[in-house]
Amino acid sequence: MAYEEQSGNHGVREVDGALAKRMPEVGAGEEGSEEEVVQEDAKGEGEEKKKGGKKKKEKKGEGKGKGKEKEKEKEKKESPFILYKDGEDYFKALAALRIWVNGLLVPVYGRETSTQRAWCPRWWEHIEAVAQFYGLWMAWQELTGGEAALSGPGNWHRDYLTPVMDSLRDPNGPFSGCKPGHHRVKEPPTIDEL
Repeated sequence: MAYEEQSGNHGVREVDGALAKRMPEVGAGEEGSEEEVVQEDAKGEGEEKKKGGKKKKEKKGEGKGKGKEKEKEKEKKESPFILYKDGEDYFKALAALRIWVNGLLVPVYGRETSTQRAWCPRWWEHIEAVAQFYGLWMAWQELTGGEAALSGPGNWHRDYLTPVMDSLRDPNGPFSGCKPGHHRVKEPPTIDEL
């Protein structure tokens, strides 16, 4: 995750670092869950090992690579995107997103609200905004984390931040008609039956 152990001397990283302490890791397993770990020796007999408070079952030859492959398969099957989540998973993802949007995105990139730059203080009630902000946040994690290329933040600003903010804050965008103290529910377009 892009938030792990980030620190720096300028405000954005400090804000980002402060968020890291409050940000739950999406997709993290339950702490304290234990599975039996068995590693077979050359004779086929098992040996139990415990690493980091967790136990896993491994056979010699399978090693760590096999477990990681299974994790990657599971990740491929389950989309991390918020619109594919439901119930408690959706609300956990939304809570994490709200921390990032309210704690970093809006204070740093929000700009002033005007008739030409609409904003809704209840942005999470607009599903289009949730979807776009979540995609923006996913790109942020990928392009600004420790594994990111040096050009990652620049690419994030150019390719993700500007188009998303322009789309959401457009006078005809999802926040049109919203203002401080007033949230305007939008009706989706009608669709004719076949």
